[in-house]
Amino acid sequence: MTAPQPHSHREHGKDGHDDRDGSHDHNHKQVITAGNERRIRFVFFFTAGYALIQAIGGWLSGSLALIADSGHMISDAAALLLALVAYRIARRPADGTRTYGFHRVRVLAALANGVTLLLLVAWIILEAIGRMHTPTEILAGPMLIVAVIGLVVNLVGAWVLWSGNKEDGNLRGALLHMIGDLLGSAGAVAAAVGIMFTGWTILDPILSVLVALLIIRSAWVLVKDSVHVLLQVVPRGMDTRVVENCLAQLPEIEEAGHFHAWILADETTIATVHVSPARGVDPLSLPPLVSSWLQERYAIDHVTVQIDPPGQLDREHR
Repeated sequence: MTAPQPHSHREHGKDGHDDRDGSHDHNHKQVITAGNERRIRFVFFFTAGYALIQAIGGWLSGSLALIADSGHMISDAAALLLALVAYRIARRPADGTRTYGFHRVRVLAALANGVTLLLLVAWIILEAIGRMHTPTEILAGPMLIVAVIGLVVNLVGAWVLWSGNKEDGNLRGALLHMIGDLLGSAGAVAAAVGIMFTGWTILDPILSVLVALLIIRSAWVLVKDSVHVLLQVVPRGMDTRVVENCLAQLPEIEEAGHFHAWILADETTIATVHVSPARGVDPLSLPPLVSSWLQERYAIDHVTVQIDPPGQLDREHR
């Protein structure tokens, strides 16, 4: 015979209180800011539209740097699209087969985006190496015009995002991407001016490699973080053995084990753990106690606590 196994599903509303009365919200929704969503939507169409223009301008002018910067802007447009998807997903309730909702759709999209960008980086670097050995003609005038337009587009996009709610994680991430675009556009302007006055067309492939390095960094982070989420890797800064030992030190708990934690999507963390009550402690008091402790120490949003009979966890660890 095993003891009853109560559990606790903690959800945190905007007021920061725990739901411990048995009426739990399982939608795992994020707080939506309509103004921020409009800002990101505007900047997405603005950025994606110009990225297409920049790619065509780079092709016609012969500038690999413009093509590389358009790839950088496409990567940022994809990041903005993922942010919009996150807003939309946060509105969709969970159902009987997708009990955590659709949050992982964004993770899958981020992974596909990252892999595509890495392939783009490989092409840019190979093309740049070829152009360093065999320089090609570059129309510096059209290149400069397109690069200046890109600089203006990025300035407008950054200003629109800067004026939004700074507490919104999606908005902060989008703003960082736009700042990266600003640097790429400024570099393209500098390269175009340099080619106009010196005729050094090698500036173009050199800049394209620098922009590719900007892309590869963001692409690698996308791929790595997405794979970590899909593999349900323990969140950074968390050691499962340390957590179990600390829980076992609480006066109300005799033993703790089988602790697992993973990221659902974005910053939403899920955890499960087994605990045994100390002598004289009501087992039903442990789920809210453990949930509260894990939320305060590790910001875990949703905790399932299983109560095991005293001695059972100790035997399983032998």
